[in-house]
Amino acid sequence: MSQLGYAKTAKCYDCHGAHDILKVTDPRSHLSRENVVTTCQKCHPSATRKFAGYLTHATHHDPDKYPILFYVFWSMTSLVIGTFFFSGMHTLLWLPRAWQMRKLHKKAEEADPNEKQYQRFTRLNRILHIVMIVSFITLTLTGMTLKFSYTAWAAVLSRLFGGFEVAGYVHRFAALMMTGIFVTHIVDLFRRKKKDYGSWWAMLTSADTMLPTKKDWHDVVGSIKWFVNKGPRPQYGRWTYWEKFDYFAVFWGVFIIGSTGMTLWFPELFTRFLPGWFINVATIVHSDEALLATGFIFTVHFFNTHLRPEKFPMDIVVFTGRMSVEELQRDKPAEYAALINSGQLEKYLVEPYPPIVIKAIRLFGWTAVIIGISVVIWIIYAMLFTYR
Repeated sequence: MSQLGYAKTAKCYDCHGAHDILKVTDPRSHLSRENVVTTCQKCHPSATRKFAGYLTHATHHDPDKYPILFYVFWSMTSLVIGTFFFSGMHTLLWLPRAWQMRKLHKKAEEADPNEKQYQRFTRLNRILHIVMIVSFITLTLTGMTLKFSYTAWAAVLSRLFGGFEVAGYVHRFAALMMTGIFVTHIVDLFRRKKKDYGSWWAMLTSADTMLPTKKDWHDVVGSIKWFVNKGPRPQYGRWTYWEKFDYFAVFWGVFIIGSTGMTLWFPELFTRFLPGWFINVATIVHSDEALLATGFIFTVHFFNTHLRPEKFPMDIVVFTGRMSVEELQRDKPAEYAALINSGQLEKYLVEPYPPIVIKAIRLFGWTAVIIGISVVIWIIYAMLFTYR
């Protein structure tokens, strides 16, 4: 924070003193066991003995002195590397097939603009996704400036937000937005369960369940075979296995990033029942999980939804909620077949949006994509050329 120009950040003399610096073992030291809590309370009025257990100068590089931090850091690093390795391999295998599909099928934009379309998402789904995009990008821009504070782009970005103190307020407001989205979705799940299914068992075992099923496993295997020309393209249903992965990744991210973020936001409160070193753990987990989420969303998720060749330049169904029947039949053949067999397809056909609305949607979507790709470039630059 000091690197970003935030003058209120604690300096060495705030804890150690100035002309009266003494060894910690000296009872007169500001950081002796007798005085450390009082020292902390100068800036953190509600600080307790546990709060004072925060490891101020700890490093995750020393397994002997700080084993918990060491293993937490490498666990998170392994999670990041593993996720990008497997998802990256999946993307690279998929890419040639995606090019083939682009050549075989006309782009969705070439469909008759006056034909009725299949409504795939409700208005609430679309609103929540748009708000999630805004909150996620805001969290990313304000959070990454702190993680990579030693870079020039972070300093510039911080100033654009009005300084890091303002960026911090914006970051926490965006976090509240994300929490609101999550709570709203959970409430909607309860509503849908009651209205459409009657019981959780019926909802979670339905054909449209978001839970992983045996079919998803078969689709994973079938997709790999299809990627390498060893089998046909799987008959995907309403939700593909990669969409379910993305869905539950949000649950994981909200819980992990949210809980550690709250700990960092209210350290005095949480250290009333947690040890001070948990703040160090929360810092590592919050930072690395946020990096994973940012990198995954702006690369793998962007490819899966927008940038793969047969969808390029953008799949706008998540914004309009609508897709052509031809596209539904091609992308979700099992869902299309189920709708035809049940005679329900006509029920979900709606008029397409006018061109002016589509243009506005594309402008918003491309703004999000460009920001996301720019952030990825900034992160790669920071990690490869200016890493500290």
